[in-house]
Amino acid sequence: MGRHLIAEFCGADNISDPETVREAMVLAAKKTGATVLGSNTHDFGESMGVTGVVLLSESHISIHSWPELGYAALDIFVCGNHVDPYLAIESLKEDFTPAAVEVTEHRRGTFKNAG
Repeated sequence: MGRHLIAEFCGADNISDPETVREAMVLAAKKTGATVLGSNTHDFGESMGVTGVVLLSESHISIHSWPELGYAALDIFVCGNHVDPYLAIESLKEDFTPAAVEVTEHRRGTFKNAG
């Protein structure tokens, strides 16, 4: 049914400007082959964190950033087999240049009674 990546970027750059974050997330979504339906970001003040989401036909990409710590928490959830969520991780690594990355994958729809 779906793949859900939970990622942590430490020592990340370019995570305080909402438009920079939004553009990076939309580009990452497109690189996976996903269909972008819309996007939105919110910043919490100058040099403060950004929260953002890209809504996809296949699900979503979201981010919560703490620029003062160089930290970003990301979720990349995609449904179907035609989208590779790891391509989004690679794209976001190029834009945010983290010193360290941790990614955990959760398979969605594996519950025995699902569907």
